[in-house]
Amino acid sequence: MAPHFDHPGELAAQDPVRLLEIRETPLSLDEVFKAVGDDATGGTALFVGTVRNHDGGADVEALGYSCHPSAEAEMRRVAERVVAKYPVRALAAVHRTGDLSVGDLAVVVAVSCPHRGEAFEACRMLIDDLKHEVPIWKHQTFSDGTEEWVGAC
Repeated sequence: MAPHFDHPGELAAQDPVRLLEIRETPLSLDEVFKAVGDDATGGTALFVGTVRNHDGGADVEALGYSCHPSAEAEMRRVAERVVAKYPVRALAAVHRTGDLSVGDLAVVVAVSCPHRGEAFEACRMLIDDLKHEVPIWKHQTFSDGTEEWVGAC
């Protein structure tokens, strides 16, 4: 069944996936927020993942992210699944790789939908599925000299 639109402003955007990237440069909240701007949306949900100073009861001294060459393609697959499930007008996701410091932005995702509830749900699905399915790995070094690799999938 074709969707019913009550107002011309509700017509679906051509491609709601506006920004998907894995990069070694610092992330910008403004860039992601601007990418999901859409006059037909009533709600935008944004999630920001930062590097914290501890994990599992141990102090984090250093952290680095690396990814498989297929990671951006997997991000696209996850994004398209979110778009298929929710009335997404605009979606963006960026993830860092390389060496990061405590407080650095590691991942920023945002979703704009006609209503806030849909935006929250779609954003939650986007970040959860990205963290579970996209081949991005975190290497943590702790202050006691131990280290661990944490896989996204």
